[in-house]
Amino acid sequence: MKVTGYRSLVTSHDWQRPVGDVNGVVASGITEVPVLILETDGGLEGIGLGQHAEIDRVFAAVEGQDPRAVPVLYDSMLSHVFKSGHAGLTYGAIAAIDMALWDLKAKMADEPLWRTLGAADRFVRGYASGLCYGLEDDAFAALYARWAERGFDAAKIKGGKDLTRDIARLRIVREIMAANSPAPALMLDVNESWNRKQAIRHLAAIEAAHIDLTWIEEPVRRWDAAGHAAITRAARCAVATGENLTGLEQFAPLFDAGAVDVVQAGSVWGITHFNRVAIAAHVRDLPVSPVGYDGNPIAHAAAAVPNMIGLEVQDFNWPVGLDIDQEIADGGIILGDRPGLGIVVDEAAIAQQRSEGSWNAAGGPHKRPRDAGLRLVPDAGPMLS
Repeated sequence: MKVTGYRSLVTSHDWQRPVGDVNGVVASGITEVPVLILETDGGLEGIGLGQHAEIDRVFAAVEGQDPRAVPVLYDSMLSHVFKSGHAGLTYGAIAAIDMALWDLKAKMADEPLWRTLGAADRFVRGYASGLCYGLEDDAFAALYARWAERGFDAAKIKGGKDLTRDIARLRIVREIMAANSPAPALMLDVNESWNRKQAIRHLAAIEAAHIDLTWIEEPVRRWDAAGHAAITRAARCAVATGENLTGLEQFAPLFDAGAVDVVQAGSVWGITHFNRVAIAAHVRDLPVSPVGYDGNPIAHAAAAVPNMIGLEVQDFNWPVGLDIDQEIADGGIILGDRPGLGIVVDEAAIAQQRSEGSWNAAGGPHKRPRDAGLRLVPDAGPMLS
């Protein structure tokens, strides 16, 4: 069987609530979900999720190839764009193809991907993450109560601009998750909005408020190894980062500086990327935690790595036209037996029912505010807020 072509679709996800972080919020709660369908001469099709706008730059590296040779084809795609680089949009295309190739490999073996990757258990431990920055307190509490009803005992909130609000919300979610654990795991994600001194001071204030924070996520810019190292030395909680890094070479400075305690990998960067990041973390005795995405495709790989401590689960519903063989229950994800990633695409439903919406909407979280990282105290102006 050989790869012969592809189709590219865009569906939508209605979160039924505003979603975003300190950088911005999509008020409509409707976002786009790009879907890649990789075609073969044997009739099987592989599904990959995530933006792949630059697929034409890398598709030649896999066209006519046997889809079972996924790691080799992954390296072939990286080599194919050697001169111009593989970060950003290009890496997204590589990742979507990589995901679709793994889907095909498992389908050719007629088994779910978690079995192809060597997992012994279909259950993947998760933590609740509501992308909750734009919610008022009552809606915030109601959302995390739904996670608690499904057995979750760990939660991450979005914050970073108003420390008083962050502390209050950590207390709210601690009380909610206490229904399932006397010591729930609490995480705070500030999405690169702090500088290192602000991070150290704010984390000290959170400790003084008697909140046992499990980790602080992306306290400073993703490439700031020295900053992350200073924070992890000063703080009692773990420092988590890595979701926006594309390739092992971008993790190397963090590893060398001892700057990361929980190694994260973005689901949108593909399965081979996650597996390699997990191995690199494992040899350093570090845990790995994948960042969530629609349909939780990385859950299959997370089930098979020895140092995975929890996968971010962001919603209970699927995008329009996607039927996904998994259940969110018991504090995590229960993967099914459907071959491959377990995703079935209804192209007619997507064409008829998808809504318009985008993460890149004006004011949304994909645009960094001018004063991000320059604030010294909460809400006191562009340079001091």
